[in-house]
Amino acid sequence: MEFSVMLIAVVALALIFDFINGFHDAANSIATVVSTKVLTPFQAVLWAAFFNFVAFFIFKDHSVATTVAKSVKDIFIQEAYHPLPMIFSGLLAAIAWNLITWWYGIPSSSSHTLIGGFAGAFLAAFGWQAINSGIIIATAIFIFVAPVAGMIMSYLISAWLLNSFRKGPGIKIFSICVIVGVVFAVYNALEFKVDFNGASSYAVTFDQPQDKDELKKQLTIKTEDLKEYVPVIDAVNGNESNAFIIRTPYLQKAGETAENTALTDKLNEKLAKFGPCQITESHRIGLDSVDRFDDSNLTSSFDTYWLKVMFHGANFKWILLGFIVLVIGIFSLTLSEMNNSTANKSFKKLQLFSSAAFSIGHGGNDAQKVMGIISVALIAGGQIESIKDMPNWVPLSCYAAIALGTMSGGWKIVKTMGNKITKVTPFEGVAAETAGAVTLFFTEGLKFPWKIGGEVIKGIPVSTTHTITGSIIGVGITRRISAVKWGVTSKLLVAWVITIPISALLGILSYWLCRALGF
Repeated sequence: MEFSVMLIAVVALALIFDFINGFHDAANSIATVVSTKVLTPFQAVLWAAFFNFVAFFIFKDHSVATTVAKSVKDIFIQEAYHPLPMIFSGLLAAIAWNLITWWYGIPSSSSHTLIGGFAGAFLAAFGWQAINSGIIIATAIFIFVAPVAGMIMSYLISAWLLNSFRKGPGIKIFSICVIVGVVFAVYNALEFKVDFNGASSYAVTFDQPQDKDELKKQLTIKTEDLKEYVPVIDAVNGNESNAFIIRTPYLQKAGETAENTALTDKLNEKLAKFGPCQITESHRIGLDSVDRFDDSNLTSSFDTYWLKVMFHGANFKWILLGFIVLVIGIFSLTLSEMNNSTANKSFKKLQLFSSAAFSIGHGGNDAQKVMGIISVALIAGGQIESIKDMPNWVPLSCYAAIALGTMSGGWKIVKTMGNKITKVTPFEGVAAETAGAVTLFFTEGLKFPWKIGGEVIKGIPVSTTHTITGSIIGVGITRRISAVKWGVTSKLLVAWVITIPISALLGILSYWLCRALGF
């Protein structure tokens, strides 16, 4: 199917927004590392841009992209509703507000700008019925939750480090407990099924030949919590065969749990619809803590498997964060023996890692938002059926665009973030960036435990601007409350609150203008 002119224009405009997002939010990634003079401005933007793009290899489930795409109800994205002009209008509005706030040096949220413009254009076209209120409510909630989470986290890290300068066994025991706790937490957060294609493997023989792709489509199981279990299917002879090996990723725990039994029953029920067949369960891989390292069921060597575990996208971000906190913990054990000059030099080196982690979180969150918009445009243009069919060029181009945008700078906002809120030292920079990275990594995979507006929401499109601002405030509070310039902070808060409604209003005006011009 050929791309229409309007679809090409929408994709191009989305990538332009992503580029603007990069230089608009460059300050988020580099403000602290520049203000502490760990890197020069030029070195800092190259460093941040590189790790913005590295996020492409780490964030693979695209949960934030899915959330953004669902901010407008699916039915209004269908080709029959001709939604491309609305998407185009929403992007125009988002670009306009981003450029206005950049010009005046206001670190507003590109995430909320995009969602506001996108929702506003569809609101103008179809009314409130087109908007998924749950997504908008969740996003609005995190206008306050994200900076508060960053502030609390950075305050705790800063207080920990400040107390480590004091001699005494109490703080050393605390640091050792933190080190042990971080190792334990990271270990338990890792995904060890990177080399498994399934938790159970079945040999299935049908009386009649079956198409492998159709089998995969029909055997996919969706559950109430919105998990989608997609089987891996290999035909014994060619693409069409009557004999298949079906490996299922269904079983999340070893043994006959209620969830496993229900999913297996669903699979057998779906298989029966294809006609008579014989099913043989060839093996079941245990996933408990005892045998999940057993490589007898793996297709590669044990050493290769460990490398895949470490560099698997879902794992690497936690390993990186764990490494930073681990180094901070080990470092804290020796701080009482250091003078200020020596400690400062050490923190400057550590800040390279913390800024890299935050840049990865920045790229992983913000690029996904544009991926969601482009996917919606491709669905509207009839190129794909759902966001799960997103072609590889979409994430690749989005990460490249935001990285190039970051390289172009954004110095007005750097000044606000790096100097006007509070003065930042290297150790405070480490605390702020680490706290910001932790917040971004958690919210990227966070699933609300309850429904909002009838929606189960996973992957919150939080603002990196809000997150790092809250983190910088947190390190300022550790000195004294007055160290934070609350007048500047209150102005920023006003800008954050008004971003979604103003962007939505601009989206409405943009849609009316585009319609008047005949788009």
